[in-house]
Amino acid sequence: DYTKAIELDPKYAEAYNNRGIVYYDLGQYPKAISDYTKAIELDPKYAEAYNNRGIVYYDLGQYPKAISDYTKAIELNPKYAVAYNNRGNVYYDLGQYPKAISDYTKAIELNPKYAVAYNNRGNAYYGLGQYPKAISDYTRVIELNPEFALAYYNRGLAYAFLGKFEEAKKDLFKAVELNPALKTHVKKASDHFKLNLKLK
Repeated sequence: DYTKAIELDPKYAEAYNNRGIVYYDLGQYPKAISDYTKAIELDPKYAEAYNNRGIVYYDLGQYPKAISDYTKAIELNPKYAVAYNNRGNVYYDLGQYPKAISDYTKAIELNPKYAVAYNNRGNAYYGLGQYPKAISDYTRVIELNPEFALAYYNRGLAYAFLGKFEEAKKDLFKAVELNPALKTHVKKASDHFKLNLKLK
């Protein structure tokens, strides 16, 4: 019990960080921010607490605060791949695709098996209309994790934009097979590109 640990040792930064994670998982964002902030006050070099607080700010749409926290986490730990990926997500949401690509690339350099970062970078290339680069990243995701349904869906869309409709159909089918919840999205894509996909 983290609250008990804090009562026993009020200067226990890690307990505040961990309780913050619990509050975050429960959707109690103000309490999570408060605990992460306390962890940072107790240990100003606590990169993970900055990253975690950044995640809450990101979810709340407070992008400047999220960028600030992720940047601080990276300053404290320049090998923090997750913080680069997370900051990339903010830039992506702001439509700043080149900055997002730069952060995702750094995350991948630090962790070459980081499938989520490849998928995210693929999305940024897709956003720029650089479909071959996007396809290359989505393909890498699938090599790393063949069950990553969203990567098939994303690659299918990129193929469709390049007019490679057979490849698109295969990927979109596979996406639904792996994750039936994607069916509505795949149906929209099929209608948009006139792929005539016969989905069960």
